[in-house]
Formats: sequence, structure tokens, C-alpha cells
Amino acid sequence: MTDTLTYNATDALLVVDMQNDFCEGGALAVAGGSALVGGINAHIAAANDAGAVVVASRDWHPIDHASFNHRGGPWPVHCVQDTAGAAYHPDLLLPEGVIRLSKATAMDRDAYSAFDGTGLAGYLTEKGITRLVVMGLALDVCVHATVLEACQEGFTTLLLENLSAAVDPDAIANCRREFQNAGAEIRQ
Repeated sequence: MTDTLTYNATDALLVVDMQNDFCEGGALAVAGGSALVGGINAHIAAANDAGAVVVASRDWHPIDHASFNHRGGPWPVHCVQDTAGAAYHPDLLLPEGVIRLSKATAMDRDAYSAFDGTGLAGYLTEKGITRLVVMGLALDVCVHATVLEACQEGFTTLLLENLSAAVDPDAIANCRREFQNAGAEIRQ
């Protein structure tokens, strides 16, 4: 069920922010988020079986994070550290050895890209990773920033759009153009 995508040891699979607060019923829910889990799990298993690096990023905000509305930020309170909303979706099957990457942990600044302040680019380079396969939530926010930065960092970048969902579906076409202009490949 991985749509003929073959993984190898020079690949990394990056699952972006598949957290309860970004799925239906969460504080900042993305329509269709929960429906992605089955397909993402198939890719996680295939990547893991092939010896690829598997990374799961997550928003991991401190209480009163700068991005929250009550602090003047654009978002409602979401993905607060050690809360049920910040936990990965309960059906997401993360294998032993998966890298759980926390972002947006600084009190005074937000981070959308999984590369922002995490050391991910250096780690992947050190491991000999040349291709990064990206999927998750939200296509027009954190997935968007992650794909663009992956391209800037020089990774061959593949977005699995069918396993990503947007906060604003009207933004998808513009995101696609930006991804393609940056050099990313998109599979729909």
C-alpha cells in the first residue's frame, strides 16, 4: 500500500505533526487528519523494513507559548508539552528506534519546519541520507515549511500529498507551486 514507493538506507521518512490536537476533535483540527494514519503507517512499516531513518516531528509547546492567541500569536492553545493534545495520534504505529523530534519548544518563538532549531539536517547528512519523504499535518503550515527547508538543505525531497492535509484547502495549489519551484517532487 505504499504506492510503488521503494525505500532504502539512504532515505528518511518524515511524518510531520500527526498529533491529537491536529486531528479531528483536537484544539487545531485539520479536516481528514485521522484518515491519513492508515496510509502513513504503511509507509512507516515499509521505510523501517528497508532500513530507512524514520522521524516523527511534533509541536511541543511550553504553556503560554508565544504562538498562542492569548499571547498575541495566530493560533489557539495546542500541543502543550505532556498533554493528551500533544501526543501522537493513538493509531500511529511508531516503531522502536523512531526519532521523535520536538519543535517549537522555545517560549518566545514558533517553529514550523521540522528543521528549525532541531539539528535534523546535520543528523540526516551524518547518516548519509540523500532523499527525504515527507507527509503529515498540516500541508499548508508545518509540512509546507518542512518541505521547503528540506529542499534548501539539499535533500532530494518527495512530498506525499495524498498523506497530507491542509488547514485551508484553498492554499494547496499555491503550496504545490512553491514546492515545485523549490525542486520538490509531489505525489498526489
